[in-house]
Amino acid sequence: MISRLRADLGAWPVVVGLVLIAIVFSSLNDRFLSAENLTNLALQMAATGTIALGIIMVVLLGEIDLSAGSVSGLCAVIMTILSVKQGWPPVAAIAVALVGGALIGLLHGWMFTRLGMPSFVATLAGLIGWQGLMLYLLGSGGTINLPFDGFLASLSDTWLPPWVSWLLVVVIVGVCTASALLVRRFRSAADLPVGPVAGVALRLGGLALALAVVAVLSADRGVPLLLVIFAFLVVALDLVLRHTVFGRHVYAVGGNAEAARRAGINVTRIRLICFAAASTLAACGGILAASRLAAVNQSSGSSDTLLMAIAAAVIGGTSLFGGRGRPYAALLGILVIQSITNGMLLLSVDSSVRLMVTATVLALAIAVDSVARRGAPA
Repeated sequence: MISRLRADLGAWPVVVGLVLIAIVFSSLNDRFLSAENLTNLALQMAATGTIALGIIMVVLLGEIDLSAGSVSGLCAVIMTILSVKQGWPPVAAIAVALVGGALIGLLHGWMFTRLGMPSFVATLAGLIGWQGLMLYLLGSGGTINLPFDGFLASLSDTWLPPWVSWLLVVVIVGVCTASALLVRRFRSAADLPVGPVAGVALRLGGLALALAVVAVLSADRGVPLLLVIFAFLVVALDLVLRHTVFGRHVYAVGGNAEAARRAGINVTRIRLICFAAASTLAACGGILAASRLAAVNQSSGSSDTLLMAIAAAVIGGTSLFGGRGRPYAALLGILVIQSITNGMLLLSVDSSVRLMVTATVLALAIAVDSVARRGAPA
């Protein structure tokens, strides 16, 4: 019963939680819902949210990647060294950093699939080793600054013109509406079950909230490019997982790897691709974080980066047991975490309390997932 209820509700419990968070913090501090604060919130969530997208790729398999934070820091350092010290074009430096992240993910996947190492152990070794390599590359200085007027630093200081923002969000809402209607039509034509019209209307109405987001952000500096990049990655990954054979295979392997193997799915290949995608997205998140800071240092990718990324994936609705979850979980989860953190910072709450509150929210999300999993039919 609980499992069915949770499946029917989908992401709405998280959305309701976000509304409650907004009501509570806005009543305690009127700056919480200001255009300036929401713009800062959008900038804060892009890098960690992108890393959380990579975490989701591995968690969907029922595995875990503990190296995401270290990989993000290492790849950001590689990009910065190539661009600043070696004089490479920024785009080429970014490409090398992303390829490096993919190769690291393939290594982790090989250790897991070929050597039989648990993903926890393989990526834990990566967490330690890649952080050590990052510190070695940084050298005694420990910090490398990006030119403030350069391409890399300007990524986090670029804002879409209002007309571009409005056009973009209208196109997105229009495409999603047309897609939903076409899917219903094709399923009806094939005598497949379709959901109620009210459910589709409710989801599209929730998507239309993007119009309100654009309106609020445009009242300050505008829609930040970092948020657009993050949103694009969320939508692209969701399309891949929902509408491609590869995506169906990922869910199948996460749901039951042995059954997937007997059905003819190359389980090893799927796992390797997912680990490579996770590290590539971690590298992308590290690049976005370096752009916002305009530097890399010894704390890049460390601190609570990994923990917040994992928490975002789980709080957003991705099951740690594998086989259930969508990329939108990263968007919703990181929005919950950053909203709580941002709200408590505005209230000058001690860091110890912030950590305990975040831990409580994470524990509740995992508890709900565990109960739902236990109540689900075998």
